[in-house]
Amino acid sequence: MAHFKIGRRAFTSGLGASLVAASFVESVRAAPAARAPGKKVDALAAGVAKRLVVFFTPNGTVHKYWRPTGSGETFSFIPGGILEPLAPHASDLVICDGIDFVGFDNHAPGMAGMLTGNGGASSATRGMSVDQYVASNLAAGTRFDSLEFGVQTSAWGGQVQTRMSYASGGTFVTPEDRPRNAFQRMFGDVTGGDRTELDKLALRKRSILDVVKGDLADLYPRLGREEQIKLEQHLDALRKTERGMTGGTCALPLSPVDVDPYANDNFPAVGRAQMDLLVTALACGLTRVASIQWAHTVSPTVFRWLGLGEGHHDLSHKDDSNVQGVADFVTAERWHAEQFAYFLSALSALPEPGGSGTMLDNTFVLWAKELADGRRHDGKSVPFVLAGKAGGYLKTGRYLNFSGAPHQKLLVSVCQAMGLTNPTFGDPSHGTGPLDGLSA
Repeated sequence: MAHFKIGRRAFTSGLGASLVAASFVESVRAAPAARAPGKKVDALAAGVAKRLVVFFTPNGTVHKYWRPTGSGETFSFIPGGILEPLAPHASDLVICDGIDFVGFDNHAPGMAGMLTGNGGASSATRGMSVDQYVASNLAAGTRFDSLEFGVQTSAWGGQVQTRMSYASGGTFVTPEDRPRNAFQRMFGDVTGGDRTELDKLALRKRSILDVVKGDLADLYPRLGREEQIKLEQHLDALRKTERGMTGGTCALPLSPVDVDPYANDNFPAVGRAQMDLLVTALACGLTRVASIQWAHTVSPTVFRWLGLGEGHHDLSHKDDSNVQGVADFVTAERWHAEQFAYFLSALSALPEPGGSGTMLDNTFVLWAKELADGRRHDGKSVPFVLAGKAGGYLKTGRYLNFSGAPHQKLLVSVCQAMGLTNPTFGDPSHGTGPLDGLSA
């Protein structure tokens, strides 16, 4: 087949339309018979999640205050327990018990292995964290492959205790801790901070979509039938993108107030601003992979706004004989659950751009921790909570016990929910394939 290129593609720099077009060109040139592990996949394919979000909070849990009662589809959050604030979202959750870190535990190793599966550079996933692996393997057609939002993650600098995301070769991916900086990166080309400016930007993008669609339509008669089918699929993706621009889901927020991101008592305000920006980034189609990292392992944050006087890490080590200390830790963890509930509510309130259901219905949200019981520094039954139906991949509304399954299988499930086919993630010696019974 003769080589070709899309006219005026340089004009579409930084916009999703050009990348969707480019992904089509690449797929025509390569056109393998079957998708291989690591092969880029269409982020808008049917039956898979359109987005992946990692939501991290540190220092483990106390299982008897975290675990629901019951099992399967018949479960309840215990009154006063850590997860009780999630009750309004129970039908959108999978509470995962009995998933173990195998071969490592403790604070720093847990932080490093939580999303990488403890895989090195020689593994099939090259030491990458699952968010970065997914981002690098999606033909997402977005301005950013991924966005990382932080809440007081870097006061100790960039090191194994403060980083959870890794690019190939074990390179840290640094979250942005200052909401104002995140806003400028996302919306630097919109200066007015109001809906009028966003509408102007949307009009520019729609006009560029018209250019790209015209170029692809001109190309159609020159292709064989197999390539024409691929082109039809990509034109449909462009139409969905265009409908998403007019659906009102994407609303430009005001630029956040620029506060000291490392002042202890600014923790709640910074976190709320970062969650709002993350939701906006997804709604505006700026990325399909994002994370929000609340502090880091051994976090010293003092939850003074809840009337607590000791740091979070210190509270996580209170044994059962210290009744008040454990109660204070539960209070702090319930606050984390409230933030997770807020984030889920924000996604569920937005209709899916150009599609059906809500944005939460089409998103895979992973609430992750780097330890199981923080007092034991172990990785036995690490508390994972999954949210969103992931485009139909997840069967939600369940509390499941996986009886010691290695967490590498969970990371494979994340990849498969996003349309990838890699059979292992991280260290392959701890299991192959996804978690049994997780998908719908």
